[in-house]
This record gives sequence, structure tokens and C-alpha cells, in this order.
Amino acid sequence: MDSGLKTGVAQNAHAPVKGAIELPAAIEAPRHDFITEHGGRIHYYVDGPAEARPLLLVHSINAAPSAFEMKPLFEHYRNERRVYALDLPGFGHSDRGQRRYSPELFAAALTDFIDQVIGAPLDLIAFSLSCEFAARAAAARPERVERLVFLSPTGFNARRLPSGTAAERAYKVLSVPGFNDGLFSLLTSRPSIRFFYKQSFAGTTPPELIDYAFATAHQPGAKHAPLYFLSGQLFTPAAAETLYHPLGQPVLVLYDRDPNIDFHELPDFLGRHPRWRAERIAPTRGVPQWEKPTETCTAIDRFWAKPPAA
Repeated sequence: MDSGLKTGVAQNAHAPVKGAIELPAAIEAPRHDFITEHGGRIHYYVDGPAEARPLLLVHSINAAPSAFEMKPLFEHYRNERRVYALDLPGFGHSDRGQRRYSPELFAAALTDFIDQVIGAPLDLIAFSLSCEFAARAAAARPERVERLVFLSPTGFNARRLPSGTAAERAYKVLSVPGFNDGLFSLLTSRPSIRFFYKQSFAGTTPPELIDYAFATAHQPGAKHAPLYFLSGQLFTPAAAETLYHPLGQPVLVLYDRDPNIDFHELPDFLGRHPRWRAERIAPTRGVPQWEKPTETCTAIDRFWAKPPAA
């Protein structure tokens, strides 16, 4: 059920927008568009043996994310797996329309993609906040999503984020015309991007990550989805219990230190969920697939070879 075999999936042919910074491909691989009911046009990359077991990679959510965040894993697995990496709605080369972005929208877009593009049992690797969306999709499609790997997942913090009415109020403030343009420009300047990445790396930040983040954050409509993230509306309260607890699939958590996530609730959760396993990839600060790619892939391969018993 690959790209050229399904209605609604077409070869990508993006024309540059006048005045915008050019956004190159995040990954050197065949590129396609999938038109979905949820989130509009979704752009994705795919490569690897057609007959191999599918692997879906899902990037994080922040002010400037894209499939580029998952590039080391794509490059590592493309020779042995059928690897897919998408740009979620509102990011990268996907549709950045001014719509209401929500956890339900992102989860539905993933479910549509799993059903209509991949269409076969798969493994899924998600990063940071997108682990919450992946959990929703995996719960909706347990027959398709068989094993999950979560990189620095949200949902285990002791500190609670704004939600409900508080998040709605925060969004109203952040969405004030003029104010949101200035705020987003400040957050996505090169110094700001460099600063945030510095917090997320124990060592040196790869320059190409900064360059791509800057380019993707300076596309038309780039501010729309991040404003929902910044207001807190994309987080699910008590995600560990509401989203992660119901999962019946084997799950691997890879983590260490993270400037935004404390993993305070993770040890107790692991003790109550035998199908979950966790490994520290140290020293890292939230982006193990870039900072320790060999160790990250080794841990993933070990998990796939022998997932936890039921």
C-alpha cells in the first residue's frame, strides 16, 4: 500500500513561494504527498525494500520541527526496513493551514497515514510530545501498530502544564495579531534556535539541525501550529494514565536528561506495566537519535529482538 498505489497520494512537486526561505528536503529519499481528511496535505519520505517490515518515524512538536529530526534513524534503517518519515500537519513540507490544531487532529492524521499509506503491521518510533499522538493512534489501531519506541516522551512530568480553559486563554493571548508575529520571530531567530538546541545537547549541536530548523520556521503559515503548542493545548493532562496505560503493545522508552521533561513518574509507571521497558542513553539531553545514534539504534534493535513478555 505504498505511495503510488493509492488514491490521494501523489508525487511531491512543491513550487517555491515568493519571499520565503527555500526549504530543502529533510531527507534524501523519494518524497510524496498524502491528502488526508485530517490535517490536509501530509508530506512524507519513504525508502527501503518494499517487502521489508514498515517503520514509521514521527518527529516532535515545537516551534520548528520536521522530519529532519528523525533523519539519523531514517538513514540507519533504510537499508533493512521500509522506512516512512512524515512532516506532521502544520510543519515541514506539509499543509500549514490556519486550522485548530489538537492532539486529536495529529492522532487522526497518523491513523489515516497508517491505514491508507502503509496499510500493513508496522513498528513506530515517536519523539517527545508526538509520543502522546502515537499512543492515541496505536490504541486506535492495535492490529497495525505492533511495537512502539518513545524517545524522550512527554507525559511523565511531575510539573503540570496548562490545560483546558487556561490553555484556551493562553492561546487567545498568543494569537493576538502583531504580538504573535513578533513572538514567533523571536523564538525562531537563529540565536533562539541555537539557544534551545544548546539546552537539548550534552555536547555540540549539529549545525545542520539549526539550519533546517531556521528554514522550516520561516515558511508561510509556520506560526499556526506552534501557537497551539506554546499555549499548552497539544498536551494531554495525565497522559501516562489516559494515553499510555491502555496500550497493550510492547513499548521501549529511551531517555536520559531533558530540559523540559523530568520523567518523575516513569519509574512507578514501569513497575506497573510489564510490557514497557526503558533504557537511559547517556549522556544525552533529549535528542538521543542525534547525539548518540549508535547507542540509540542498538537499544532499539535489542528491544525488537526480544520485546518484554506479556
